[in-house]
Amino acid sequence: MTAFPKNFVWGAATAAYQIEGAWQEDGRGESIWDRFSHTPGQVLNGDTGDVACDHYHRYREDVALLRSLNLRAYRFSIAWPRILPAGAGAVNPKGLDFYDRLVDALLEASVTPYATLYHWDLPQALQEQGGWGNRDIIGQFADYASIVARRLGDRVQNWMTLNEPWVVAFMGHRSGEHAPGLRDEKLALQVSHHLLLAHGAAVDALRANAPQSQIGIVLSFSPAETMSGAPEDKEAAEANWQANGAWFLAPLFCGHYPATMLEKYGPLSPQIQPGDLTQIARTLDFLGVNYYFRTVIGADGRVPGSEYTEMGWEVHAPALERLLLRLNADYKLPPIFITENGAAFQDEMGADGSIGDARRTHYLHAHLSAVARAIEQGVDVRGYFAWSLLDNFEWAYGHGKRFGIVYVDYKTQRRALKDSAKWYAQTVAKNALAAF
Repeated sequence: MTAFPKNFVWGAATAAYQIEGAWQEDGRGESIWDRFSHTPGQVLNGDTGDVACDHYHRYREDVALLRSLNLRAYRFSIAWPRILPAGAGAVNPKGLDFYDRLVDALLEASVTPYATLYHWDLPQALQEQGGWGNRDIIGQFADYASIVARRLGDRVQNWMTLNEPWVVAFMGHRSGEHAPGLRDEKLALQVSHHLLLAHGAAVDALRANAPQSQIGIVLSFSPAETMSGAPEDKEAAEANWQANGAWFLAPLFCGHYPATMLEKYGPLSPQIQPGDLTQIARTLDFLGVNYYFRTVIGADGRVPGSEYTEMGWEVHAPALERLLLRLNADYKLPPIFITENGAAFQDEMGADGSIGDARRTHYLHAHLSAVARAIEQGVDVRGYFAWSLLDNFEWAYGHGKRFGIVYVDYKTQRRALKDSAKWYAQTVAKNALAAF
């Protein structure tokens, strides 16, 4: 039986736009995901996050679920347009009140809140001023961070500034698959720089307004590995790492962008002003690592013998172990949390109300085993957040992809534990991998 360190943090994660609903309620402003999902052709089946899991009204039920699963940590995000409907200026008191109630409910249930300031739902009003492409957003994000920290910082001690800036920059501004749906590589690279600057400014704001805070950032990784071992494939894998992993890690933890990438991008490279890299490289208390799948170089289509999720993502847990070891070897990092890890499968409720999702249980078991092996080899991993607590609005895929360990019937909003949730609860209770 694989055991985890004492005081290992066990949790589950969600994001505001994916679960809250109540998109026009209590003074909330429009977000770029509201605009994007309401634009025909952008989201599968025309789905939106207007209602999603109705968590805004059902948060107490969802906190009770966390408690029932033995979880003592919950990673959620705060919706910027709920707090500042126009992105800046007048504060919406009812928005702050909601997160007050949520945090208090978590603490009453002995669940530690881990709050993410930005999980992709930029106020549409700021997008119309240039969004993340406008350098003014750095100060606007810092102001938002200050407002939230002043209200919640007496009870929330664990903060994440940004979730997956790679996705925001490159899927939102280069490929256009995510909101705001733009396709401009030069803009995407500038956005990536502004995101990191905003992160640094938010770190300062959090430390000023909630001095006891533990602060981190959440990065996504799909480490590139080769099938062939051929030199050209190894070179391609390393180039992929520099463009995706190192592009964010190096400025955050080394104070510079990868020289090879600046040379490659040339005139597309972001405009960097004096002092920017110092602002980005603020000291952090932890790094959040999101991992779902690896990128395979030299594989034409699917890897023979591999399992794939409903997202078309390969299930390959050993790459998570190798990722953690590389991060530990290449960078002087603070402690690591696995802030997202999970899988979408075709879950169906049986006649008896059960949801047998053995594939997800196997996925979680394999990836937690990889985390345990990395810890045994000296990587300081402090906790694990399963993605996701609930089935939810899966961005451009709408409600068609289910990542939750808890099933949500979107017509009735009924929640039901999947078998993976029951297995996870046993693992958390034992602080060791349960049998299945």
